Amino acid sequence: QVQLVESGGGSVQPGGSLRLSCVASRSIFMMGWYRQAPGKQRELVARIISDRYTNYADSVKGRFTISRDNAKNALYLQMNSLKPEDTAVYYCHASSQGINYWGQGTQVTVSS
Repeated sequence: QVQLVESGGGSVQPGGSLRLSCVASRSIFMMGWYRQAPGKQRELVARIISDRYTNYADSVKGRFTISRDNAKNALYLQMNSLKPEDTAVYYCHASSQGINYWGQGTQVTVSS
């Protein structure tokens, strides 16, 4: 069993920045961030496998950066140049031995 606890959401104006954090109860090989906007399906934002492989949704490439601190079992998402269409609930995700784990979600609102 893995527990994921997120923090760092909030409200920001377009062009602003936010940093999301997620702390896992143990080390996980593959972790990522998903988001779900009202009326839309949950979608992958970014994921990181070990410390080497990362991939991003096309809509966030060049603006978001995923990283991790293995010593702290922590995952981060630095979000820059935020747009209103980035507004969503962001979920931390981890996958281990075929089981998916989710955080409780943190709201990100981008509005002027």
